[in-house]
Amino acid sequence: MRGVVFQGNSLAEVIDYPDIDPGSEQVLIKLRSSGLCGSDFGRYRGDVPNEHNGELRRPGHEPCGEIVALGPNVTGLKVGDRVIQHHYEGCRECEYCLTGWQQLCQVADKKEYYGGSMHGGHGDYMVAHQSTCVPLPDEVAYEVGAYLACGASTAFQAVKKLEVSGLDVLAVFGQGPVGLAATMFGSAMGARIIAVDISPERLKMAADSGAWATVDASNGDAPDQIRELTHGNGADTSLEAAGLAETRVAAVESTKIFGRACLVGEGGEVTYQPTPHIIHRHLTLMGSWTFSTFGLAEAARFTAERNVPLGSVITSRSTIEQAPEAYKKFSSGAAGKFVINWD
Repeated sequence: MRGVVFQGNSLAEVIDYPDIDPGSEQVLIKLRSSGLCGSDFGRYRGDVPNEHNGELRRPGHEPCGEIVALGPNVTGLKVGDRVIQHHYEGCRECEYCLTGWQQLCQVADKKEYYGGSMHGGHGDYMVAHQSTCVPLPDEVAYEVGAYLACGASTAFQAVKKLEVSGLDVLAVFGQGPVGLAATMFGSAMGARIIAVDISPERLKMAADSGAWATVDASNGDAPDQIRELTHGNGADTSLEAAGLAETRVAAVESTKIFGRACLVGEGGEVTYQPTPHIIHRHLTLMGSWTFSTFGLAEAARFTAERNVPLGSVITSRSTIEQAPEAYKKFSSGAAGKFVINWD
């Protein structure tokens, strides 16, 4: 089977991997789509190959495909099922694993990450434990399922945690794949969205994705622009999806008194002044990291039932053999969502 490998120093290659069979409680998934995610840049740009215990590992933690074989003791799944694969696996016995949050498993030697410690979805096939397979609604395309497998559902979880409604203005900082999905989901939940970015191309995509207003933050005055749009009050809620110190501060400063702010973008550092930024403004500041298997299923159903047009955000579709060039373009900062498709 063909699959991608990160060789280090921003070099991806396509190589032959051994064919695989599912073990006990595992399924074999024929990949139909696999998304590229910015959280993989650390491995892609790093100076060593993507390995675990000295063995190469296929990247790709946004897999979506069709079950083509069942291992022994699989229950509740069948050949032909369309599934989104949740890319974490834990002990499967603790309270976090049993509630679908396997990434929060506290048993260190049982935690696995598909695309990191285990082979991921950038290959023709992959094996996965049955507990990580979430149904893909028939109305949802495989490539949208790949988008939901990480970036889009991360946005859904955060927007849901913010409890937005038609009463709210939601400012979304960063209009990459996660931010654009937050713009779409927040709009579908009734909120008026202010999309914030420094890229004209991304801001146009946000406007096309349902944003009520857009803010070009290249001059560093996003909080002032947001207050101007909201009669001097600020946004009711904010979501930060860029992972930068300046956008984290701006998101908090743009949120009104008694507002809610959620940090989603990972990495880096930030310094807040607790009294003026949070305490004296009665601000609720929260974090949101990915989602559970049940949250993934809910995001997929919401997408299908509300006809959320996540597919319009997909700007690059490549074959597995074209994946190295796709990674090169995606790593350069190109806008939109990138996926590898089969068939």
